[in-house]
Amino acid sequence: MPNFLTLQDKTTLRSVAEKSIKYSLQQSPQQHFEDTLQLTRYTMALRNPGASFVTLRWHNDLRGCIGSLQAQKMLVIDIIQNARSAAFFDPRFPPITQKEFTEIDISLSVLNPPQAISFTSEHDLLQQIQPGIDGLILEEDNRQGTFLPSVWETLPDVKSFLQHLKQKAGLPMDYWSNRIKCARYTTDTF
Repeated sequence: MPNFLTLQDKTTLRSVAEKSIKYSLQQSPQQHFEDTLQLTRYTMALRNPGASFVTLRWHNDLRGCIGSLQAQKMLVIDIIQNARSAAFFDPRFPPITQKEFTEIDISLSVLNPPQAISFTSEHDLLQQIQPGIDGLILEEDNRQGTFLPSVWETLPDVKSFLQHLKQKAGLPMDYWSNRIKCARYTTDTF
């Protein structure tokens, strides 16, 4: 859980994220850096289940972002795998190159468990969203989208944030139904 990560834990996670990408550049994205690790050398906080997102930026432009919403594997493994996926398997971008890697900025977000939001209407939901704090997961039937709390930097208006999240989930921006579900989460981003 993010609240228990020490500065050393965060430094370690940044290091393994970078090493995972570098290893895949030198070997191949199908070769897994985590297979080379002795997991017992990591702190318990890093070996506990954790959910994370890895965001890559190149010259301040998004270059990849992949993550998991539920803690299903060791946090250190989740970070390693999401770093590799963000670098090589984000469907919005081609795989990063060696040249890009030397100039890439890596941001890690470790998620606290999502909490369902109870609401009666879109207006009610909008009143409950905490700008700058909440990451949101929006679901309806088989459609889902999420925005990390860092997205508030580019979409600071609550209504616009929700509209773009609906769009990301494959729904029209002005869409609403009583089948929509929403959950919030916070992150420790570094």
